[in-house]
Amino acid sequence: MSATSTRTVVIAVDNSEHSEYAFDFYVDNVHKEGDRIVLVHVPEFGDLLKTPALLTDPNIVHDLLKECEENTKKLVDKYSVKMKAKDLSGIVKQQCGKAGEAILEVTKTEGAALLVLGSRGMGYVRRTFLGSVSDFCIHHCKVPVIVCRNKNHHDSCLQET
Repeated sequence: MSATSTRTVVIAVDNSEHSEYAFDFYVDNVHKEGDRIVLVHVPEFGDLLKTPALLTDPNIVHDLLKECEENTKKLVDKYSVKMKAKDLSGIVKQQCGKAGEAILEVTKTEGAALLVLGSRGMGYVRRTFLGSVSDFCIHHCKVPVIVCRNKNHHDSCLQET
């Protein structure tokens, strides 16, 4: 890869410390000059909007959409500042649907060479019942995936149990 070639890197972000850690890990350990970053955000309530019972109350839908819009704006502002401070180029995309599938769709459509995401550190039982976005991405992504585990957070979780 020449110094002028561009590599697209998709980084999944939300308002958690896990995704912020993944972003920082990428910047500190993986970033190459010329990388184009695509931050992808998938609101957690995306599946709720497909639930018929909720769609019968327009106030609920309106409130969910308004909250999503506000949270996404804060997220975009936060990562715009972080990217500008590190002189990084890229965009932010918001997707709807199941998080893993939406993230992989962006990875595919953007022609990504790498996917970076954080690990929430769910235990085996929780991950079995709820599923894990990182597990899904690892098993279905066509490009390399880096799952960043925040050791300090995981160690403190282990000590609390």
